[in-house]
Amino acid sequence: MPVIQAVGSTYGNMFRVTTCGESHGGGVGCVIDGCPPRIPISEADIQFELDRRRPGQSRITAPRKETDSCKIYSGIADGLTTGAPIHVSVPNTDGLLWQLISRLNCIAINHGLLFRHDYSEMLVAYRPSHADATYDFKYGVRSVEGGGRSSARETIGRVAGGAIAKKILKLHSGTEVLAYVSQVHKVVLTKEINNELLTLDQIESNVVRCPDLEYAQKMIAVIDAIRVKGDSVGGVVTCIVRNAPRGLGSPVFDKLEAELAKAALSLPASKGFEIGSGFGGTFLTGSEHNDEFYTDEHGRVRTRTNRSGGIQGGISNGETIEMRIGFKPTPTISIKQRTVTRDKQQTDLIFRGRQEPCVAPRGWSLLPA
Repeated sequence: MPVIQAVGSTYGNMFRVTTCGESHGGGVGCVIDGCPPRIPISEADIQFELDRRRPGQSRITAPRKETDSCKIYSGIADGLTTGAPIHVSVPNTDGLLWQLISRLNCIAINHGLLFRHDYSEMLVAYRPSHADATYDFKYGVRSVEGGGRSSARETIGRVAGGAIAKKILKLHSGTEVLAYVSQVHKVVLTKEINNELLTLDQIESNVVRCPDLEYAQKMIAVIDAIRVKGDSVGGVVTCIVRNAPRGLGSPVFDKLEAELAKAALSLPASKGFEIGSGFGGTFLTGSEHNDEFYTDEHGRVRTRTNRSGGIQGGISNGETIEMRIGFKPTPTISIKQRTVTRDKQQTDLIFRGRQEPCVAPRGWSLLPA
């Protein structure tokens, strides 16, 4: 077998985040390198963001029960960053139980028995639209319990790194990042949201994290209806960056929107990325789409509209950066599906474990990170 490098766990250049850990291993976490010294950071800062992505928050999120309590092991002294790498770790508590059950199940199978639990079917069959098959094709190993590195639990490390990044941005440039759910299945938020006045409290006012309560109730109803059927739906998250400095990004391969797209599309279940007018801009003419310039009362060059989404030529222009990320329906469903086993035999698969009817309400919490 050829040597295959399992790379791809680090993102960033000057500020680098490396995530580690598996869904049902001992824990997950990250190492953040490149953080400036003398930045006030505490475990409470990171915990606030982790609590927003934590499963089991409501009936429309994954029912896995985790406290997601973080611990900082290095890079912080007397409440301030030292400039050294910051190591943050979060233990898996619920996952350890399933890891033990899986080992018992393997022993049972070796003795001609089948001990049923959440992931027993995965021992022999690939889950449709999951990473089970492709990981096996590439690496020749199976992360049966929860998908291992392909699980959304890996994103805990991103959220921890993002909590620190957000504080640095806020302190040094007043930059603020917010995200909210703007679509669930066929319920699309068509009411205009004032992104300049939007607050975190508005977003947090309901379990689906849509800042308009009328549309939030419609979205929740859709998720509830599909949840009781054992099925799932997709959604769209809108993310804005206010007070972004001008000059971020570089021409050609290092364009700012390209970097943002890479970060967004590396999230589990993400399938689409738009910035500014996005695909909607293809229906417009140049005269309709162009953002005309003007000089404001402070002598600053601005644009009257923001169809560019705050980025032109791959470089931020100082306007609010606006992007949207589409998430597919969660592939873990309890409806019978056709698949194949690891030895290429056709079979039926019914997943009997915990499922998330729509990933968007928690996918939202990852984008500000």
